[in-house]
Amino acid sequence: MAAQTGFFSRLSNLWRGFLSLWVSDLEKDHPEIAYENSINSMIEKYTMLKKATAAIIRRREDLELRLGNKSKELAQIEADLNTAVETNEDELAVILIGKQNALQAEVDELNTELTQAKADAEDAKSSLMSVQAEINKLKTEKDRMLAKMASANARIQIQNQLEGLSVEAEIKALDNVRDHINNLSAEAKLGKELAGESLDGRLQKLRQQTGDVTAKKQLEEMKAKRAAAKAAQAQKTM
Repeated sequence: MAAQTGFFSRLSNLWRGFLSLWVSDLEKDHPEIAYENSINSMIEKYTMLKKATAAIIRRREDLELRLGNKSKELAQIEADLNTAVETNEDELAVILIGKQNALQAEVDELNTELTQAKADAEDAKSSLMSVQAEINKLKTEKDRMLAKMASANARIQIQNQLEGLSVEAEIKALDNVRDHINNLSAEAKLGKELAGESLDGRLQKLRQQTGDVTAKKQLEEMKAKRAAAKAAQAQKTM
């Protein structure tokens, strides 16, 4: 029986450990859950502390009321005792002195308890305000951290997209186009060079040179005729 109890205990601990790891991973992926859990937990503690603080304040108020009543009763006993002493009511005065001593002890005890109750109330109120401030701080931190996480995730997503973009295909396509254009240009130059080195090309150049020589000869003949005409005209005038 004890072995079975130990087995189930270990199984329960294992399950709690697994559940804790699962919740931890879940909170990492969804930090808003972790913040909400922390905030809700602190709100529960704040509620409990508020009730405890209210009880302490009620006790303080009760002690203040009791002290006030006992103080009035003590003042009345003191007045009665003075009257009994003045009127020589010794037997009554003895009884009143006993009541006075008892009331004085009770008033002293109430004063001590009230002093402690006031200190407890102030501590409780300070703790309550501290927890409330921490809750507000967590709420502000939650909004800031979630916004920070969203911004980081957006940057990571953009970086992943940029890293996933491949420009090799585009560069290769442009290289093919460049090679094709350069090949065409080389073919055009080769055709021109071959045309200049061929027999037809050489003949065409020769004819072009012949045409130039003929044109120059015609120009010389025209100049000679003009010079002869001018000389004949000069002789006539003489």
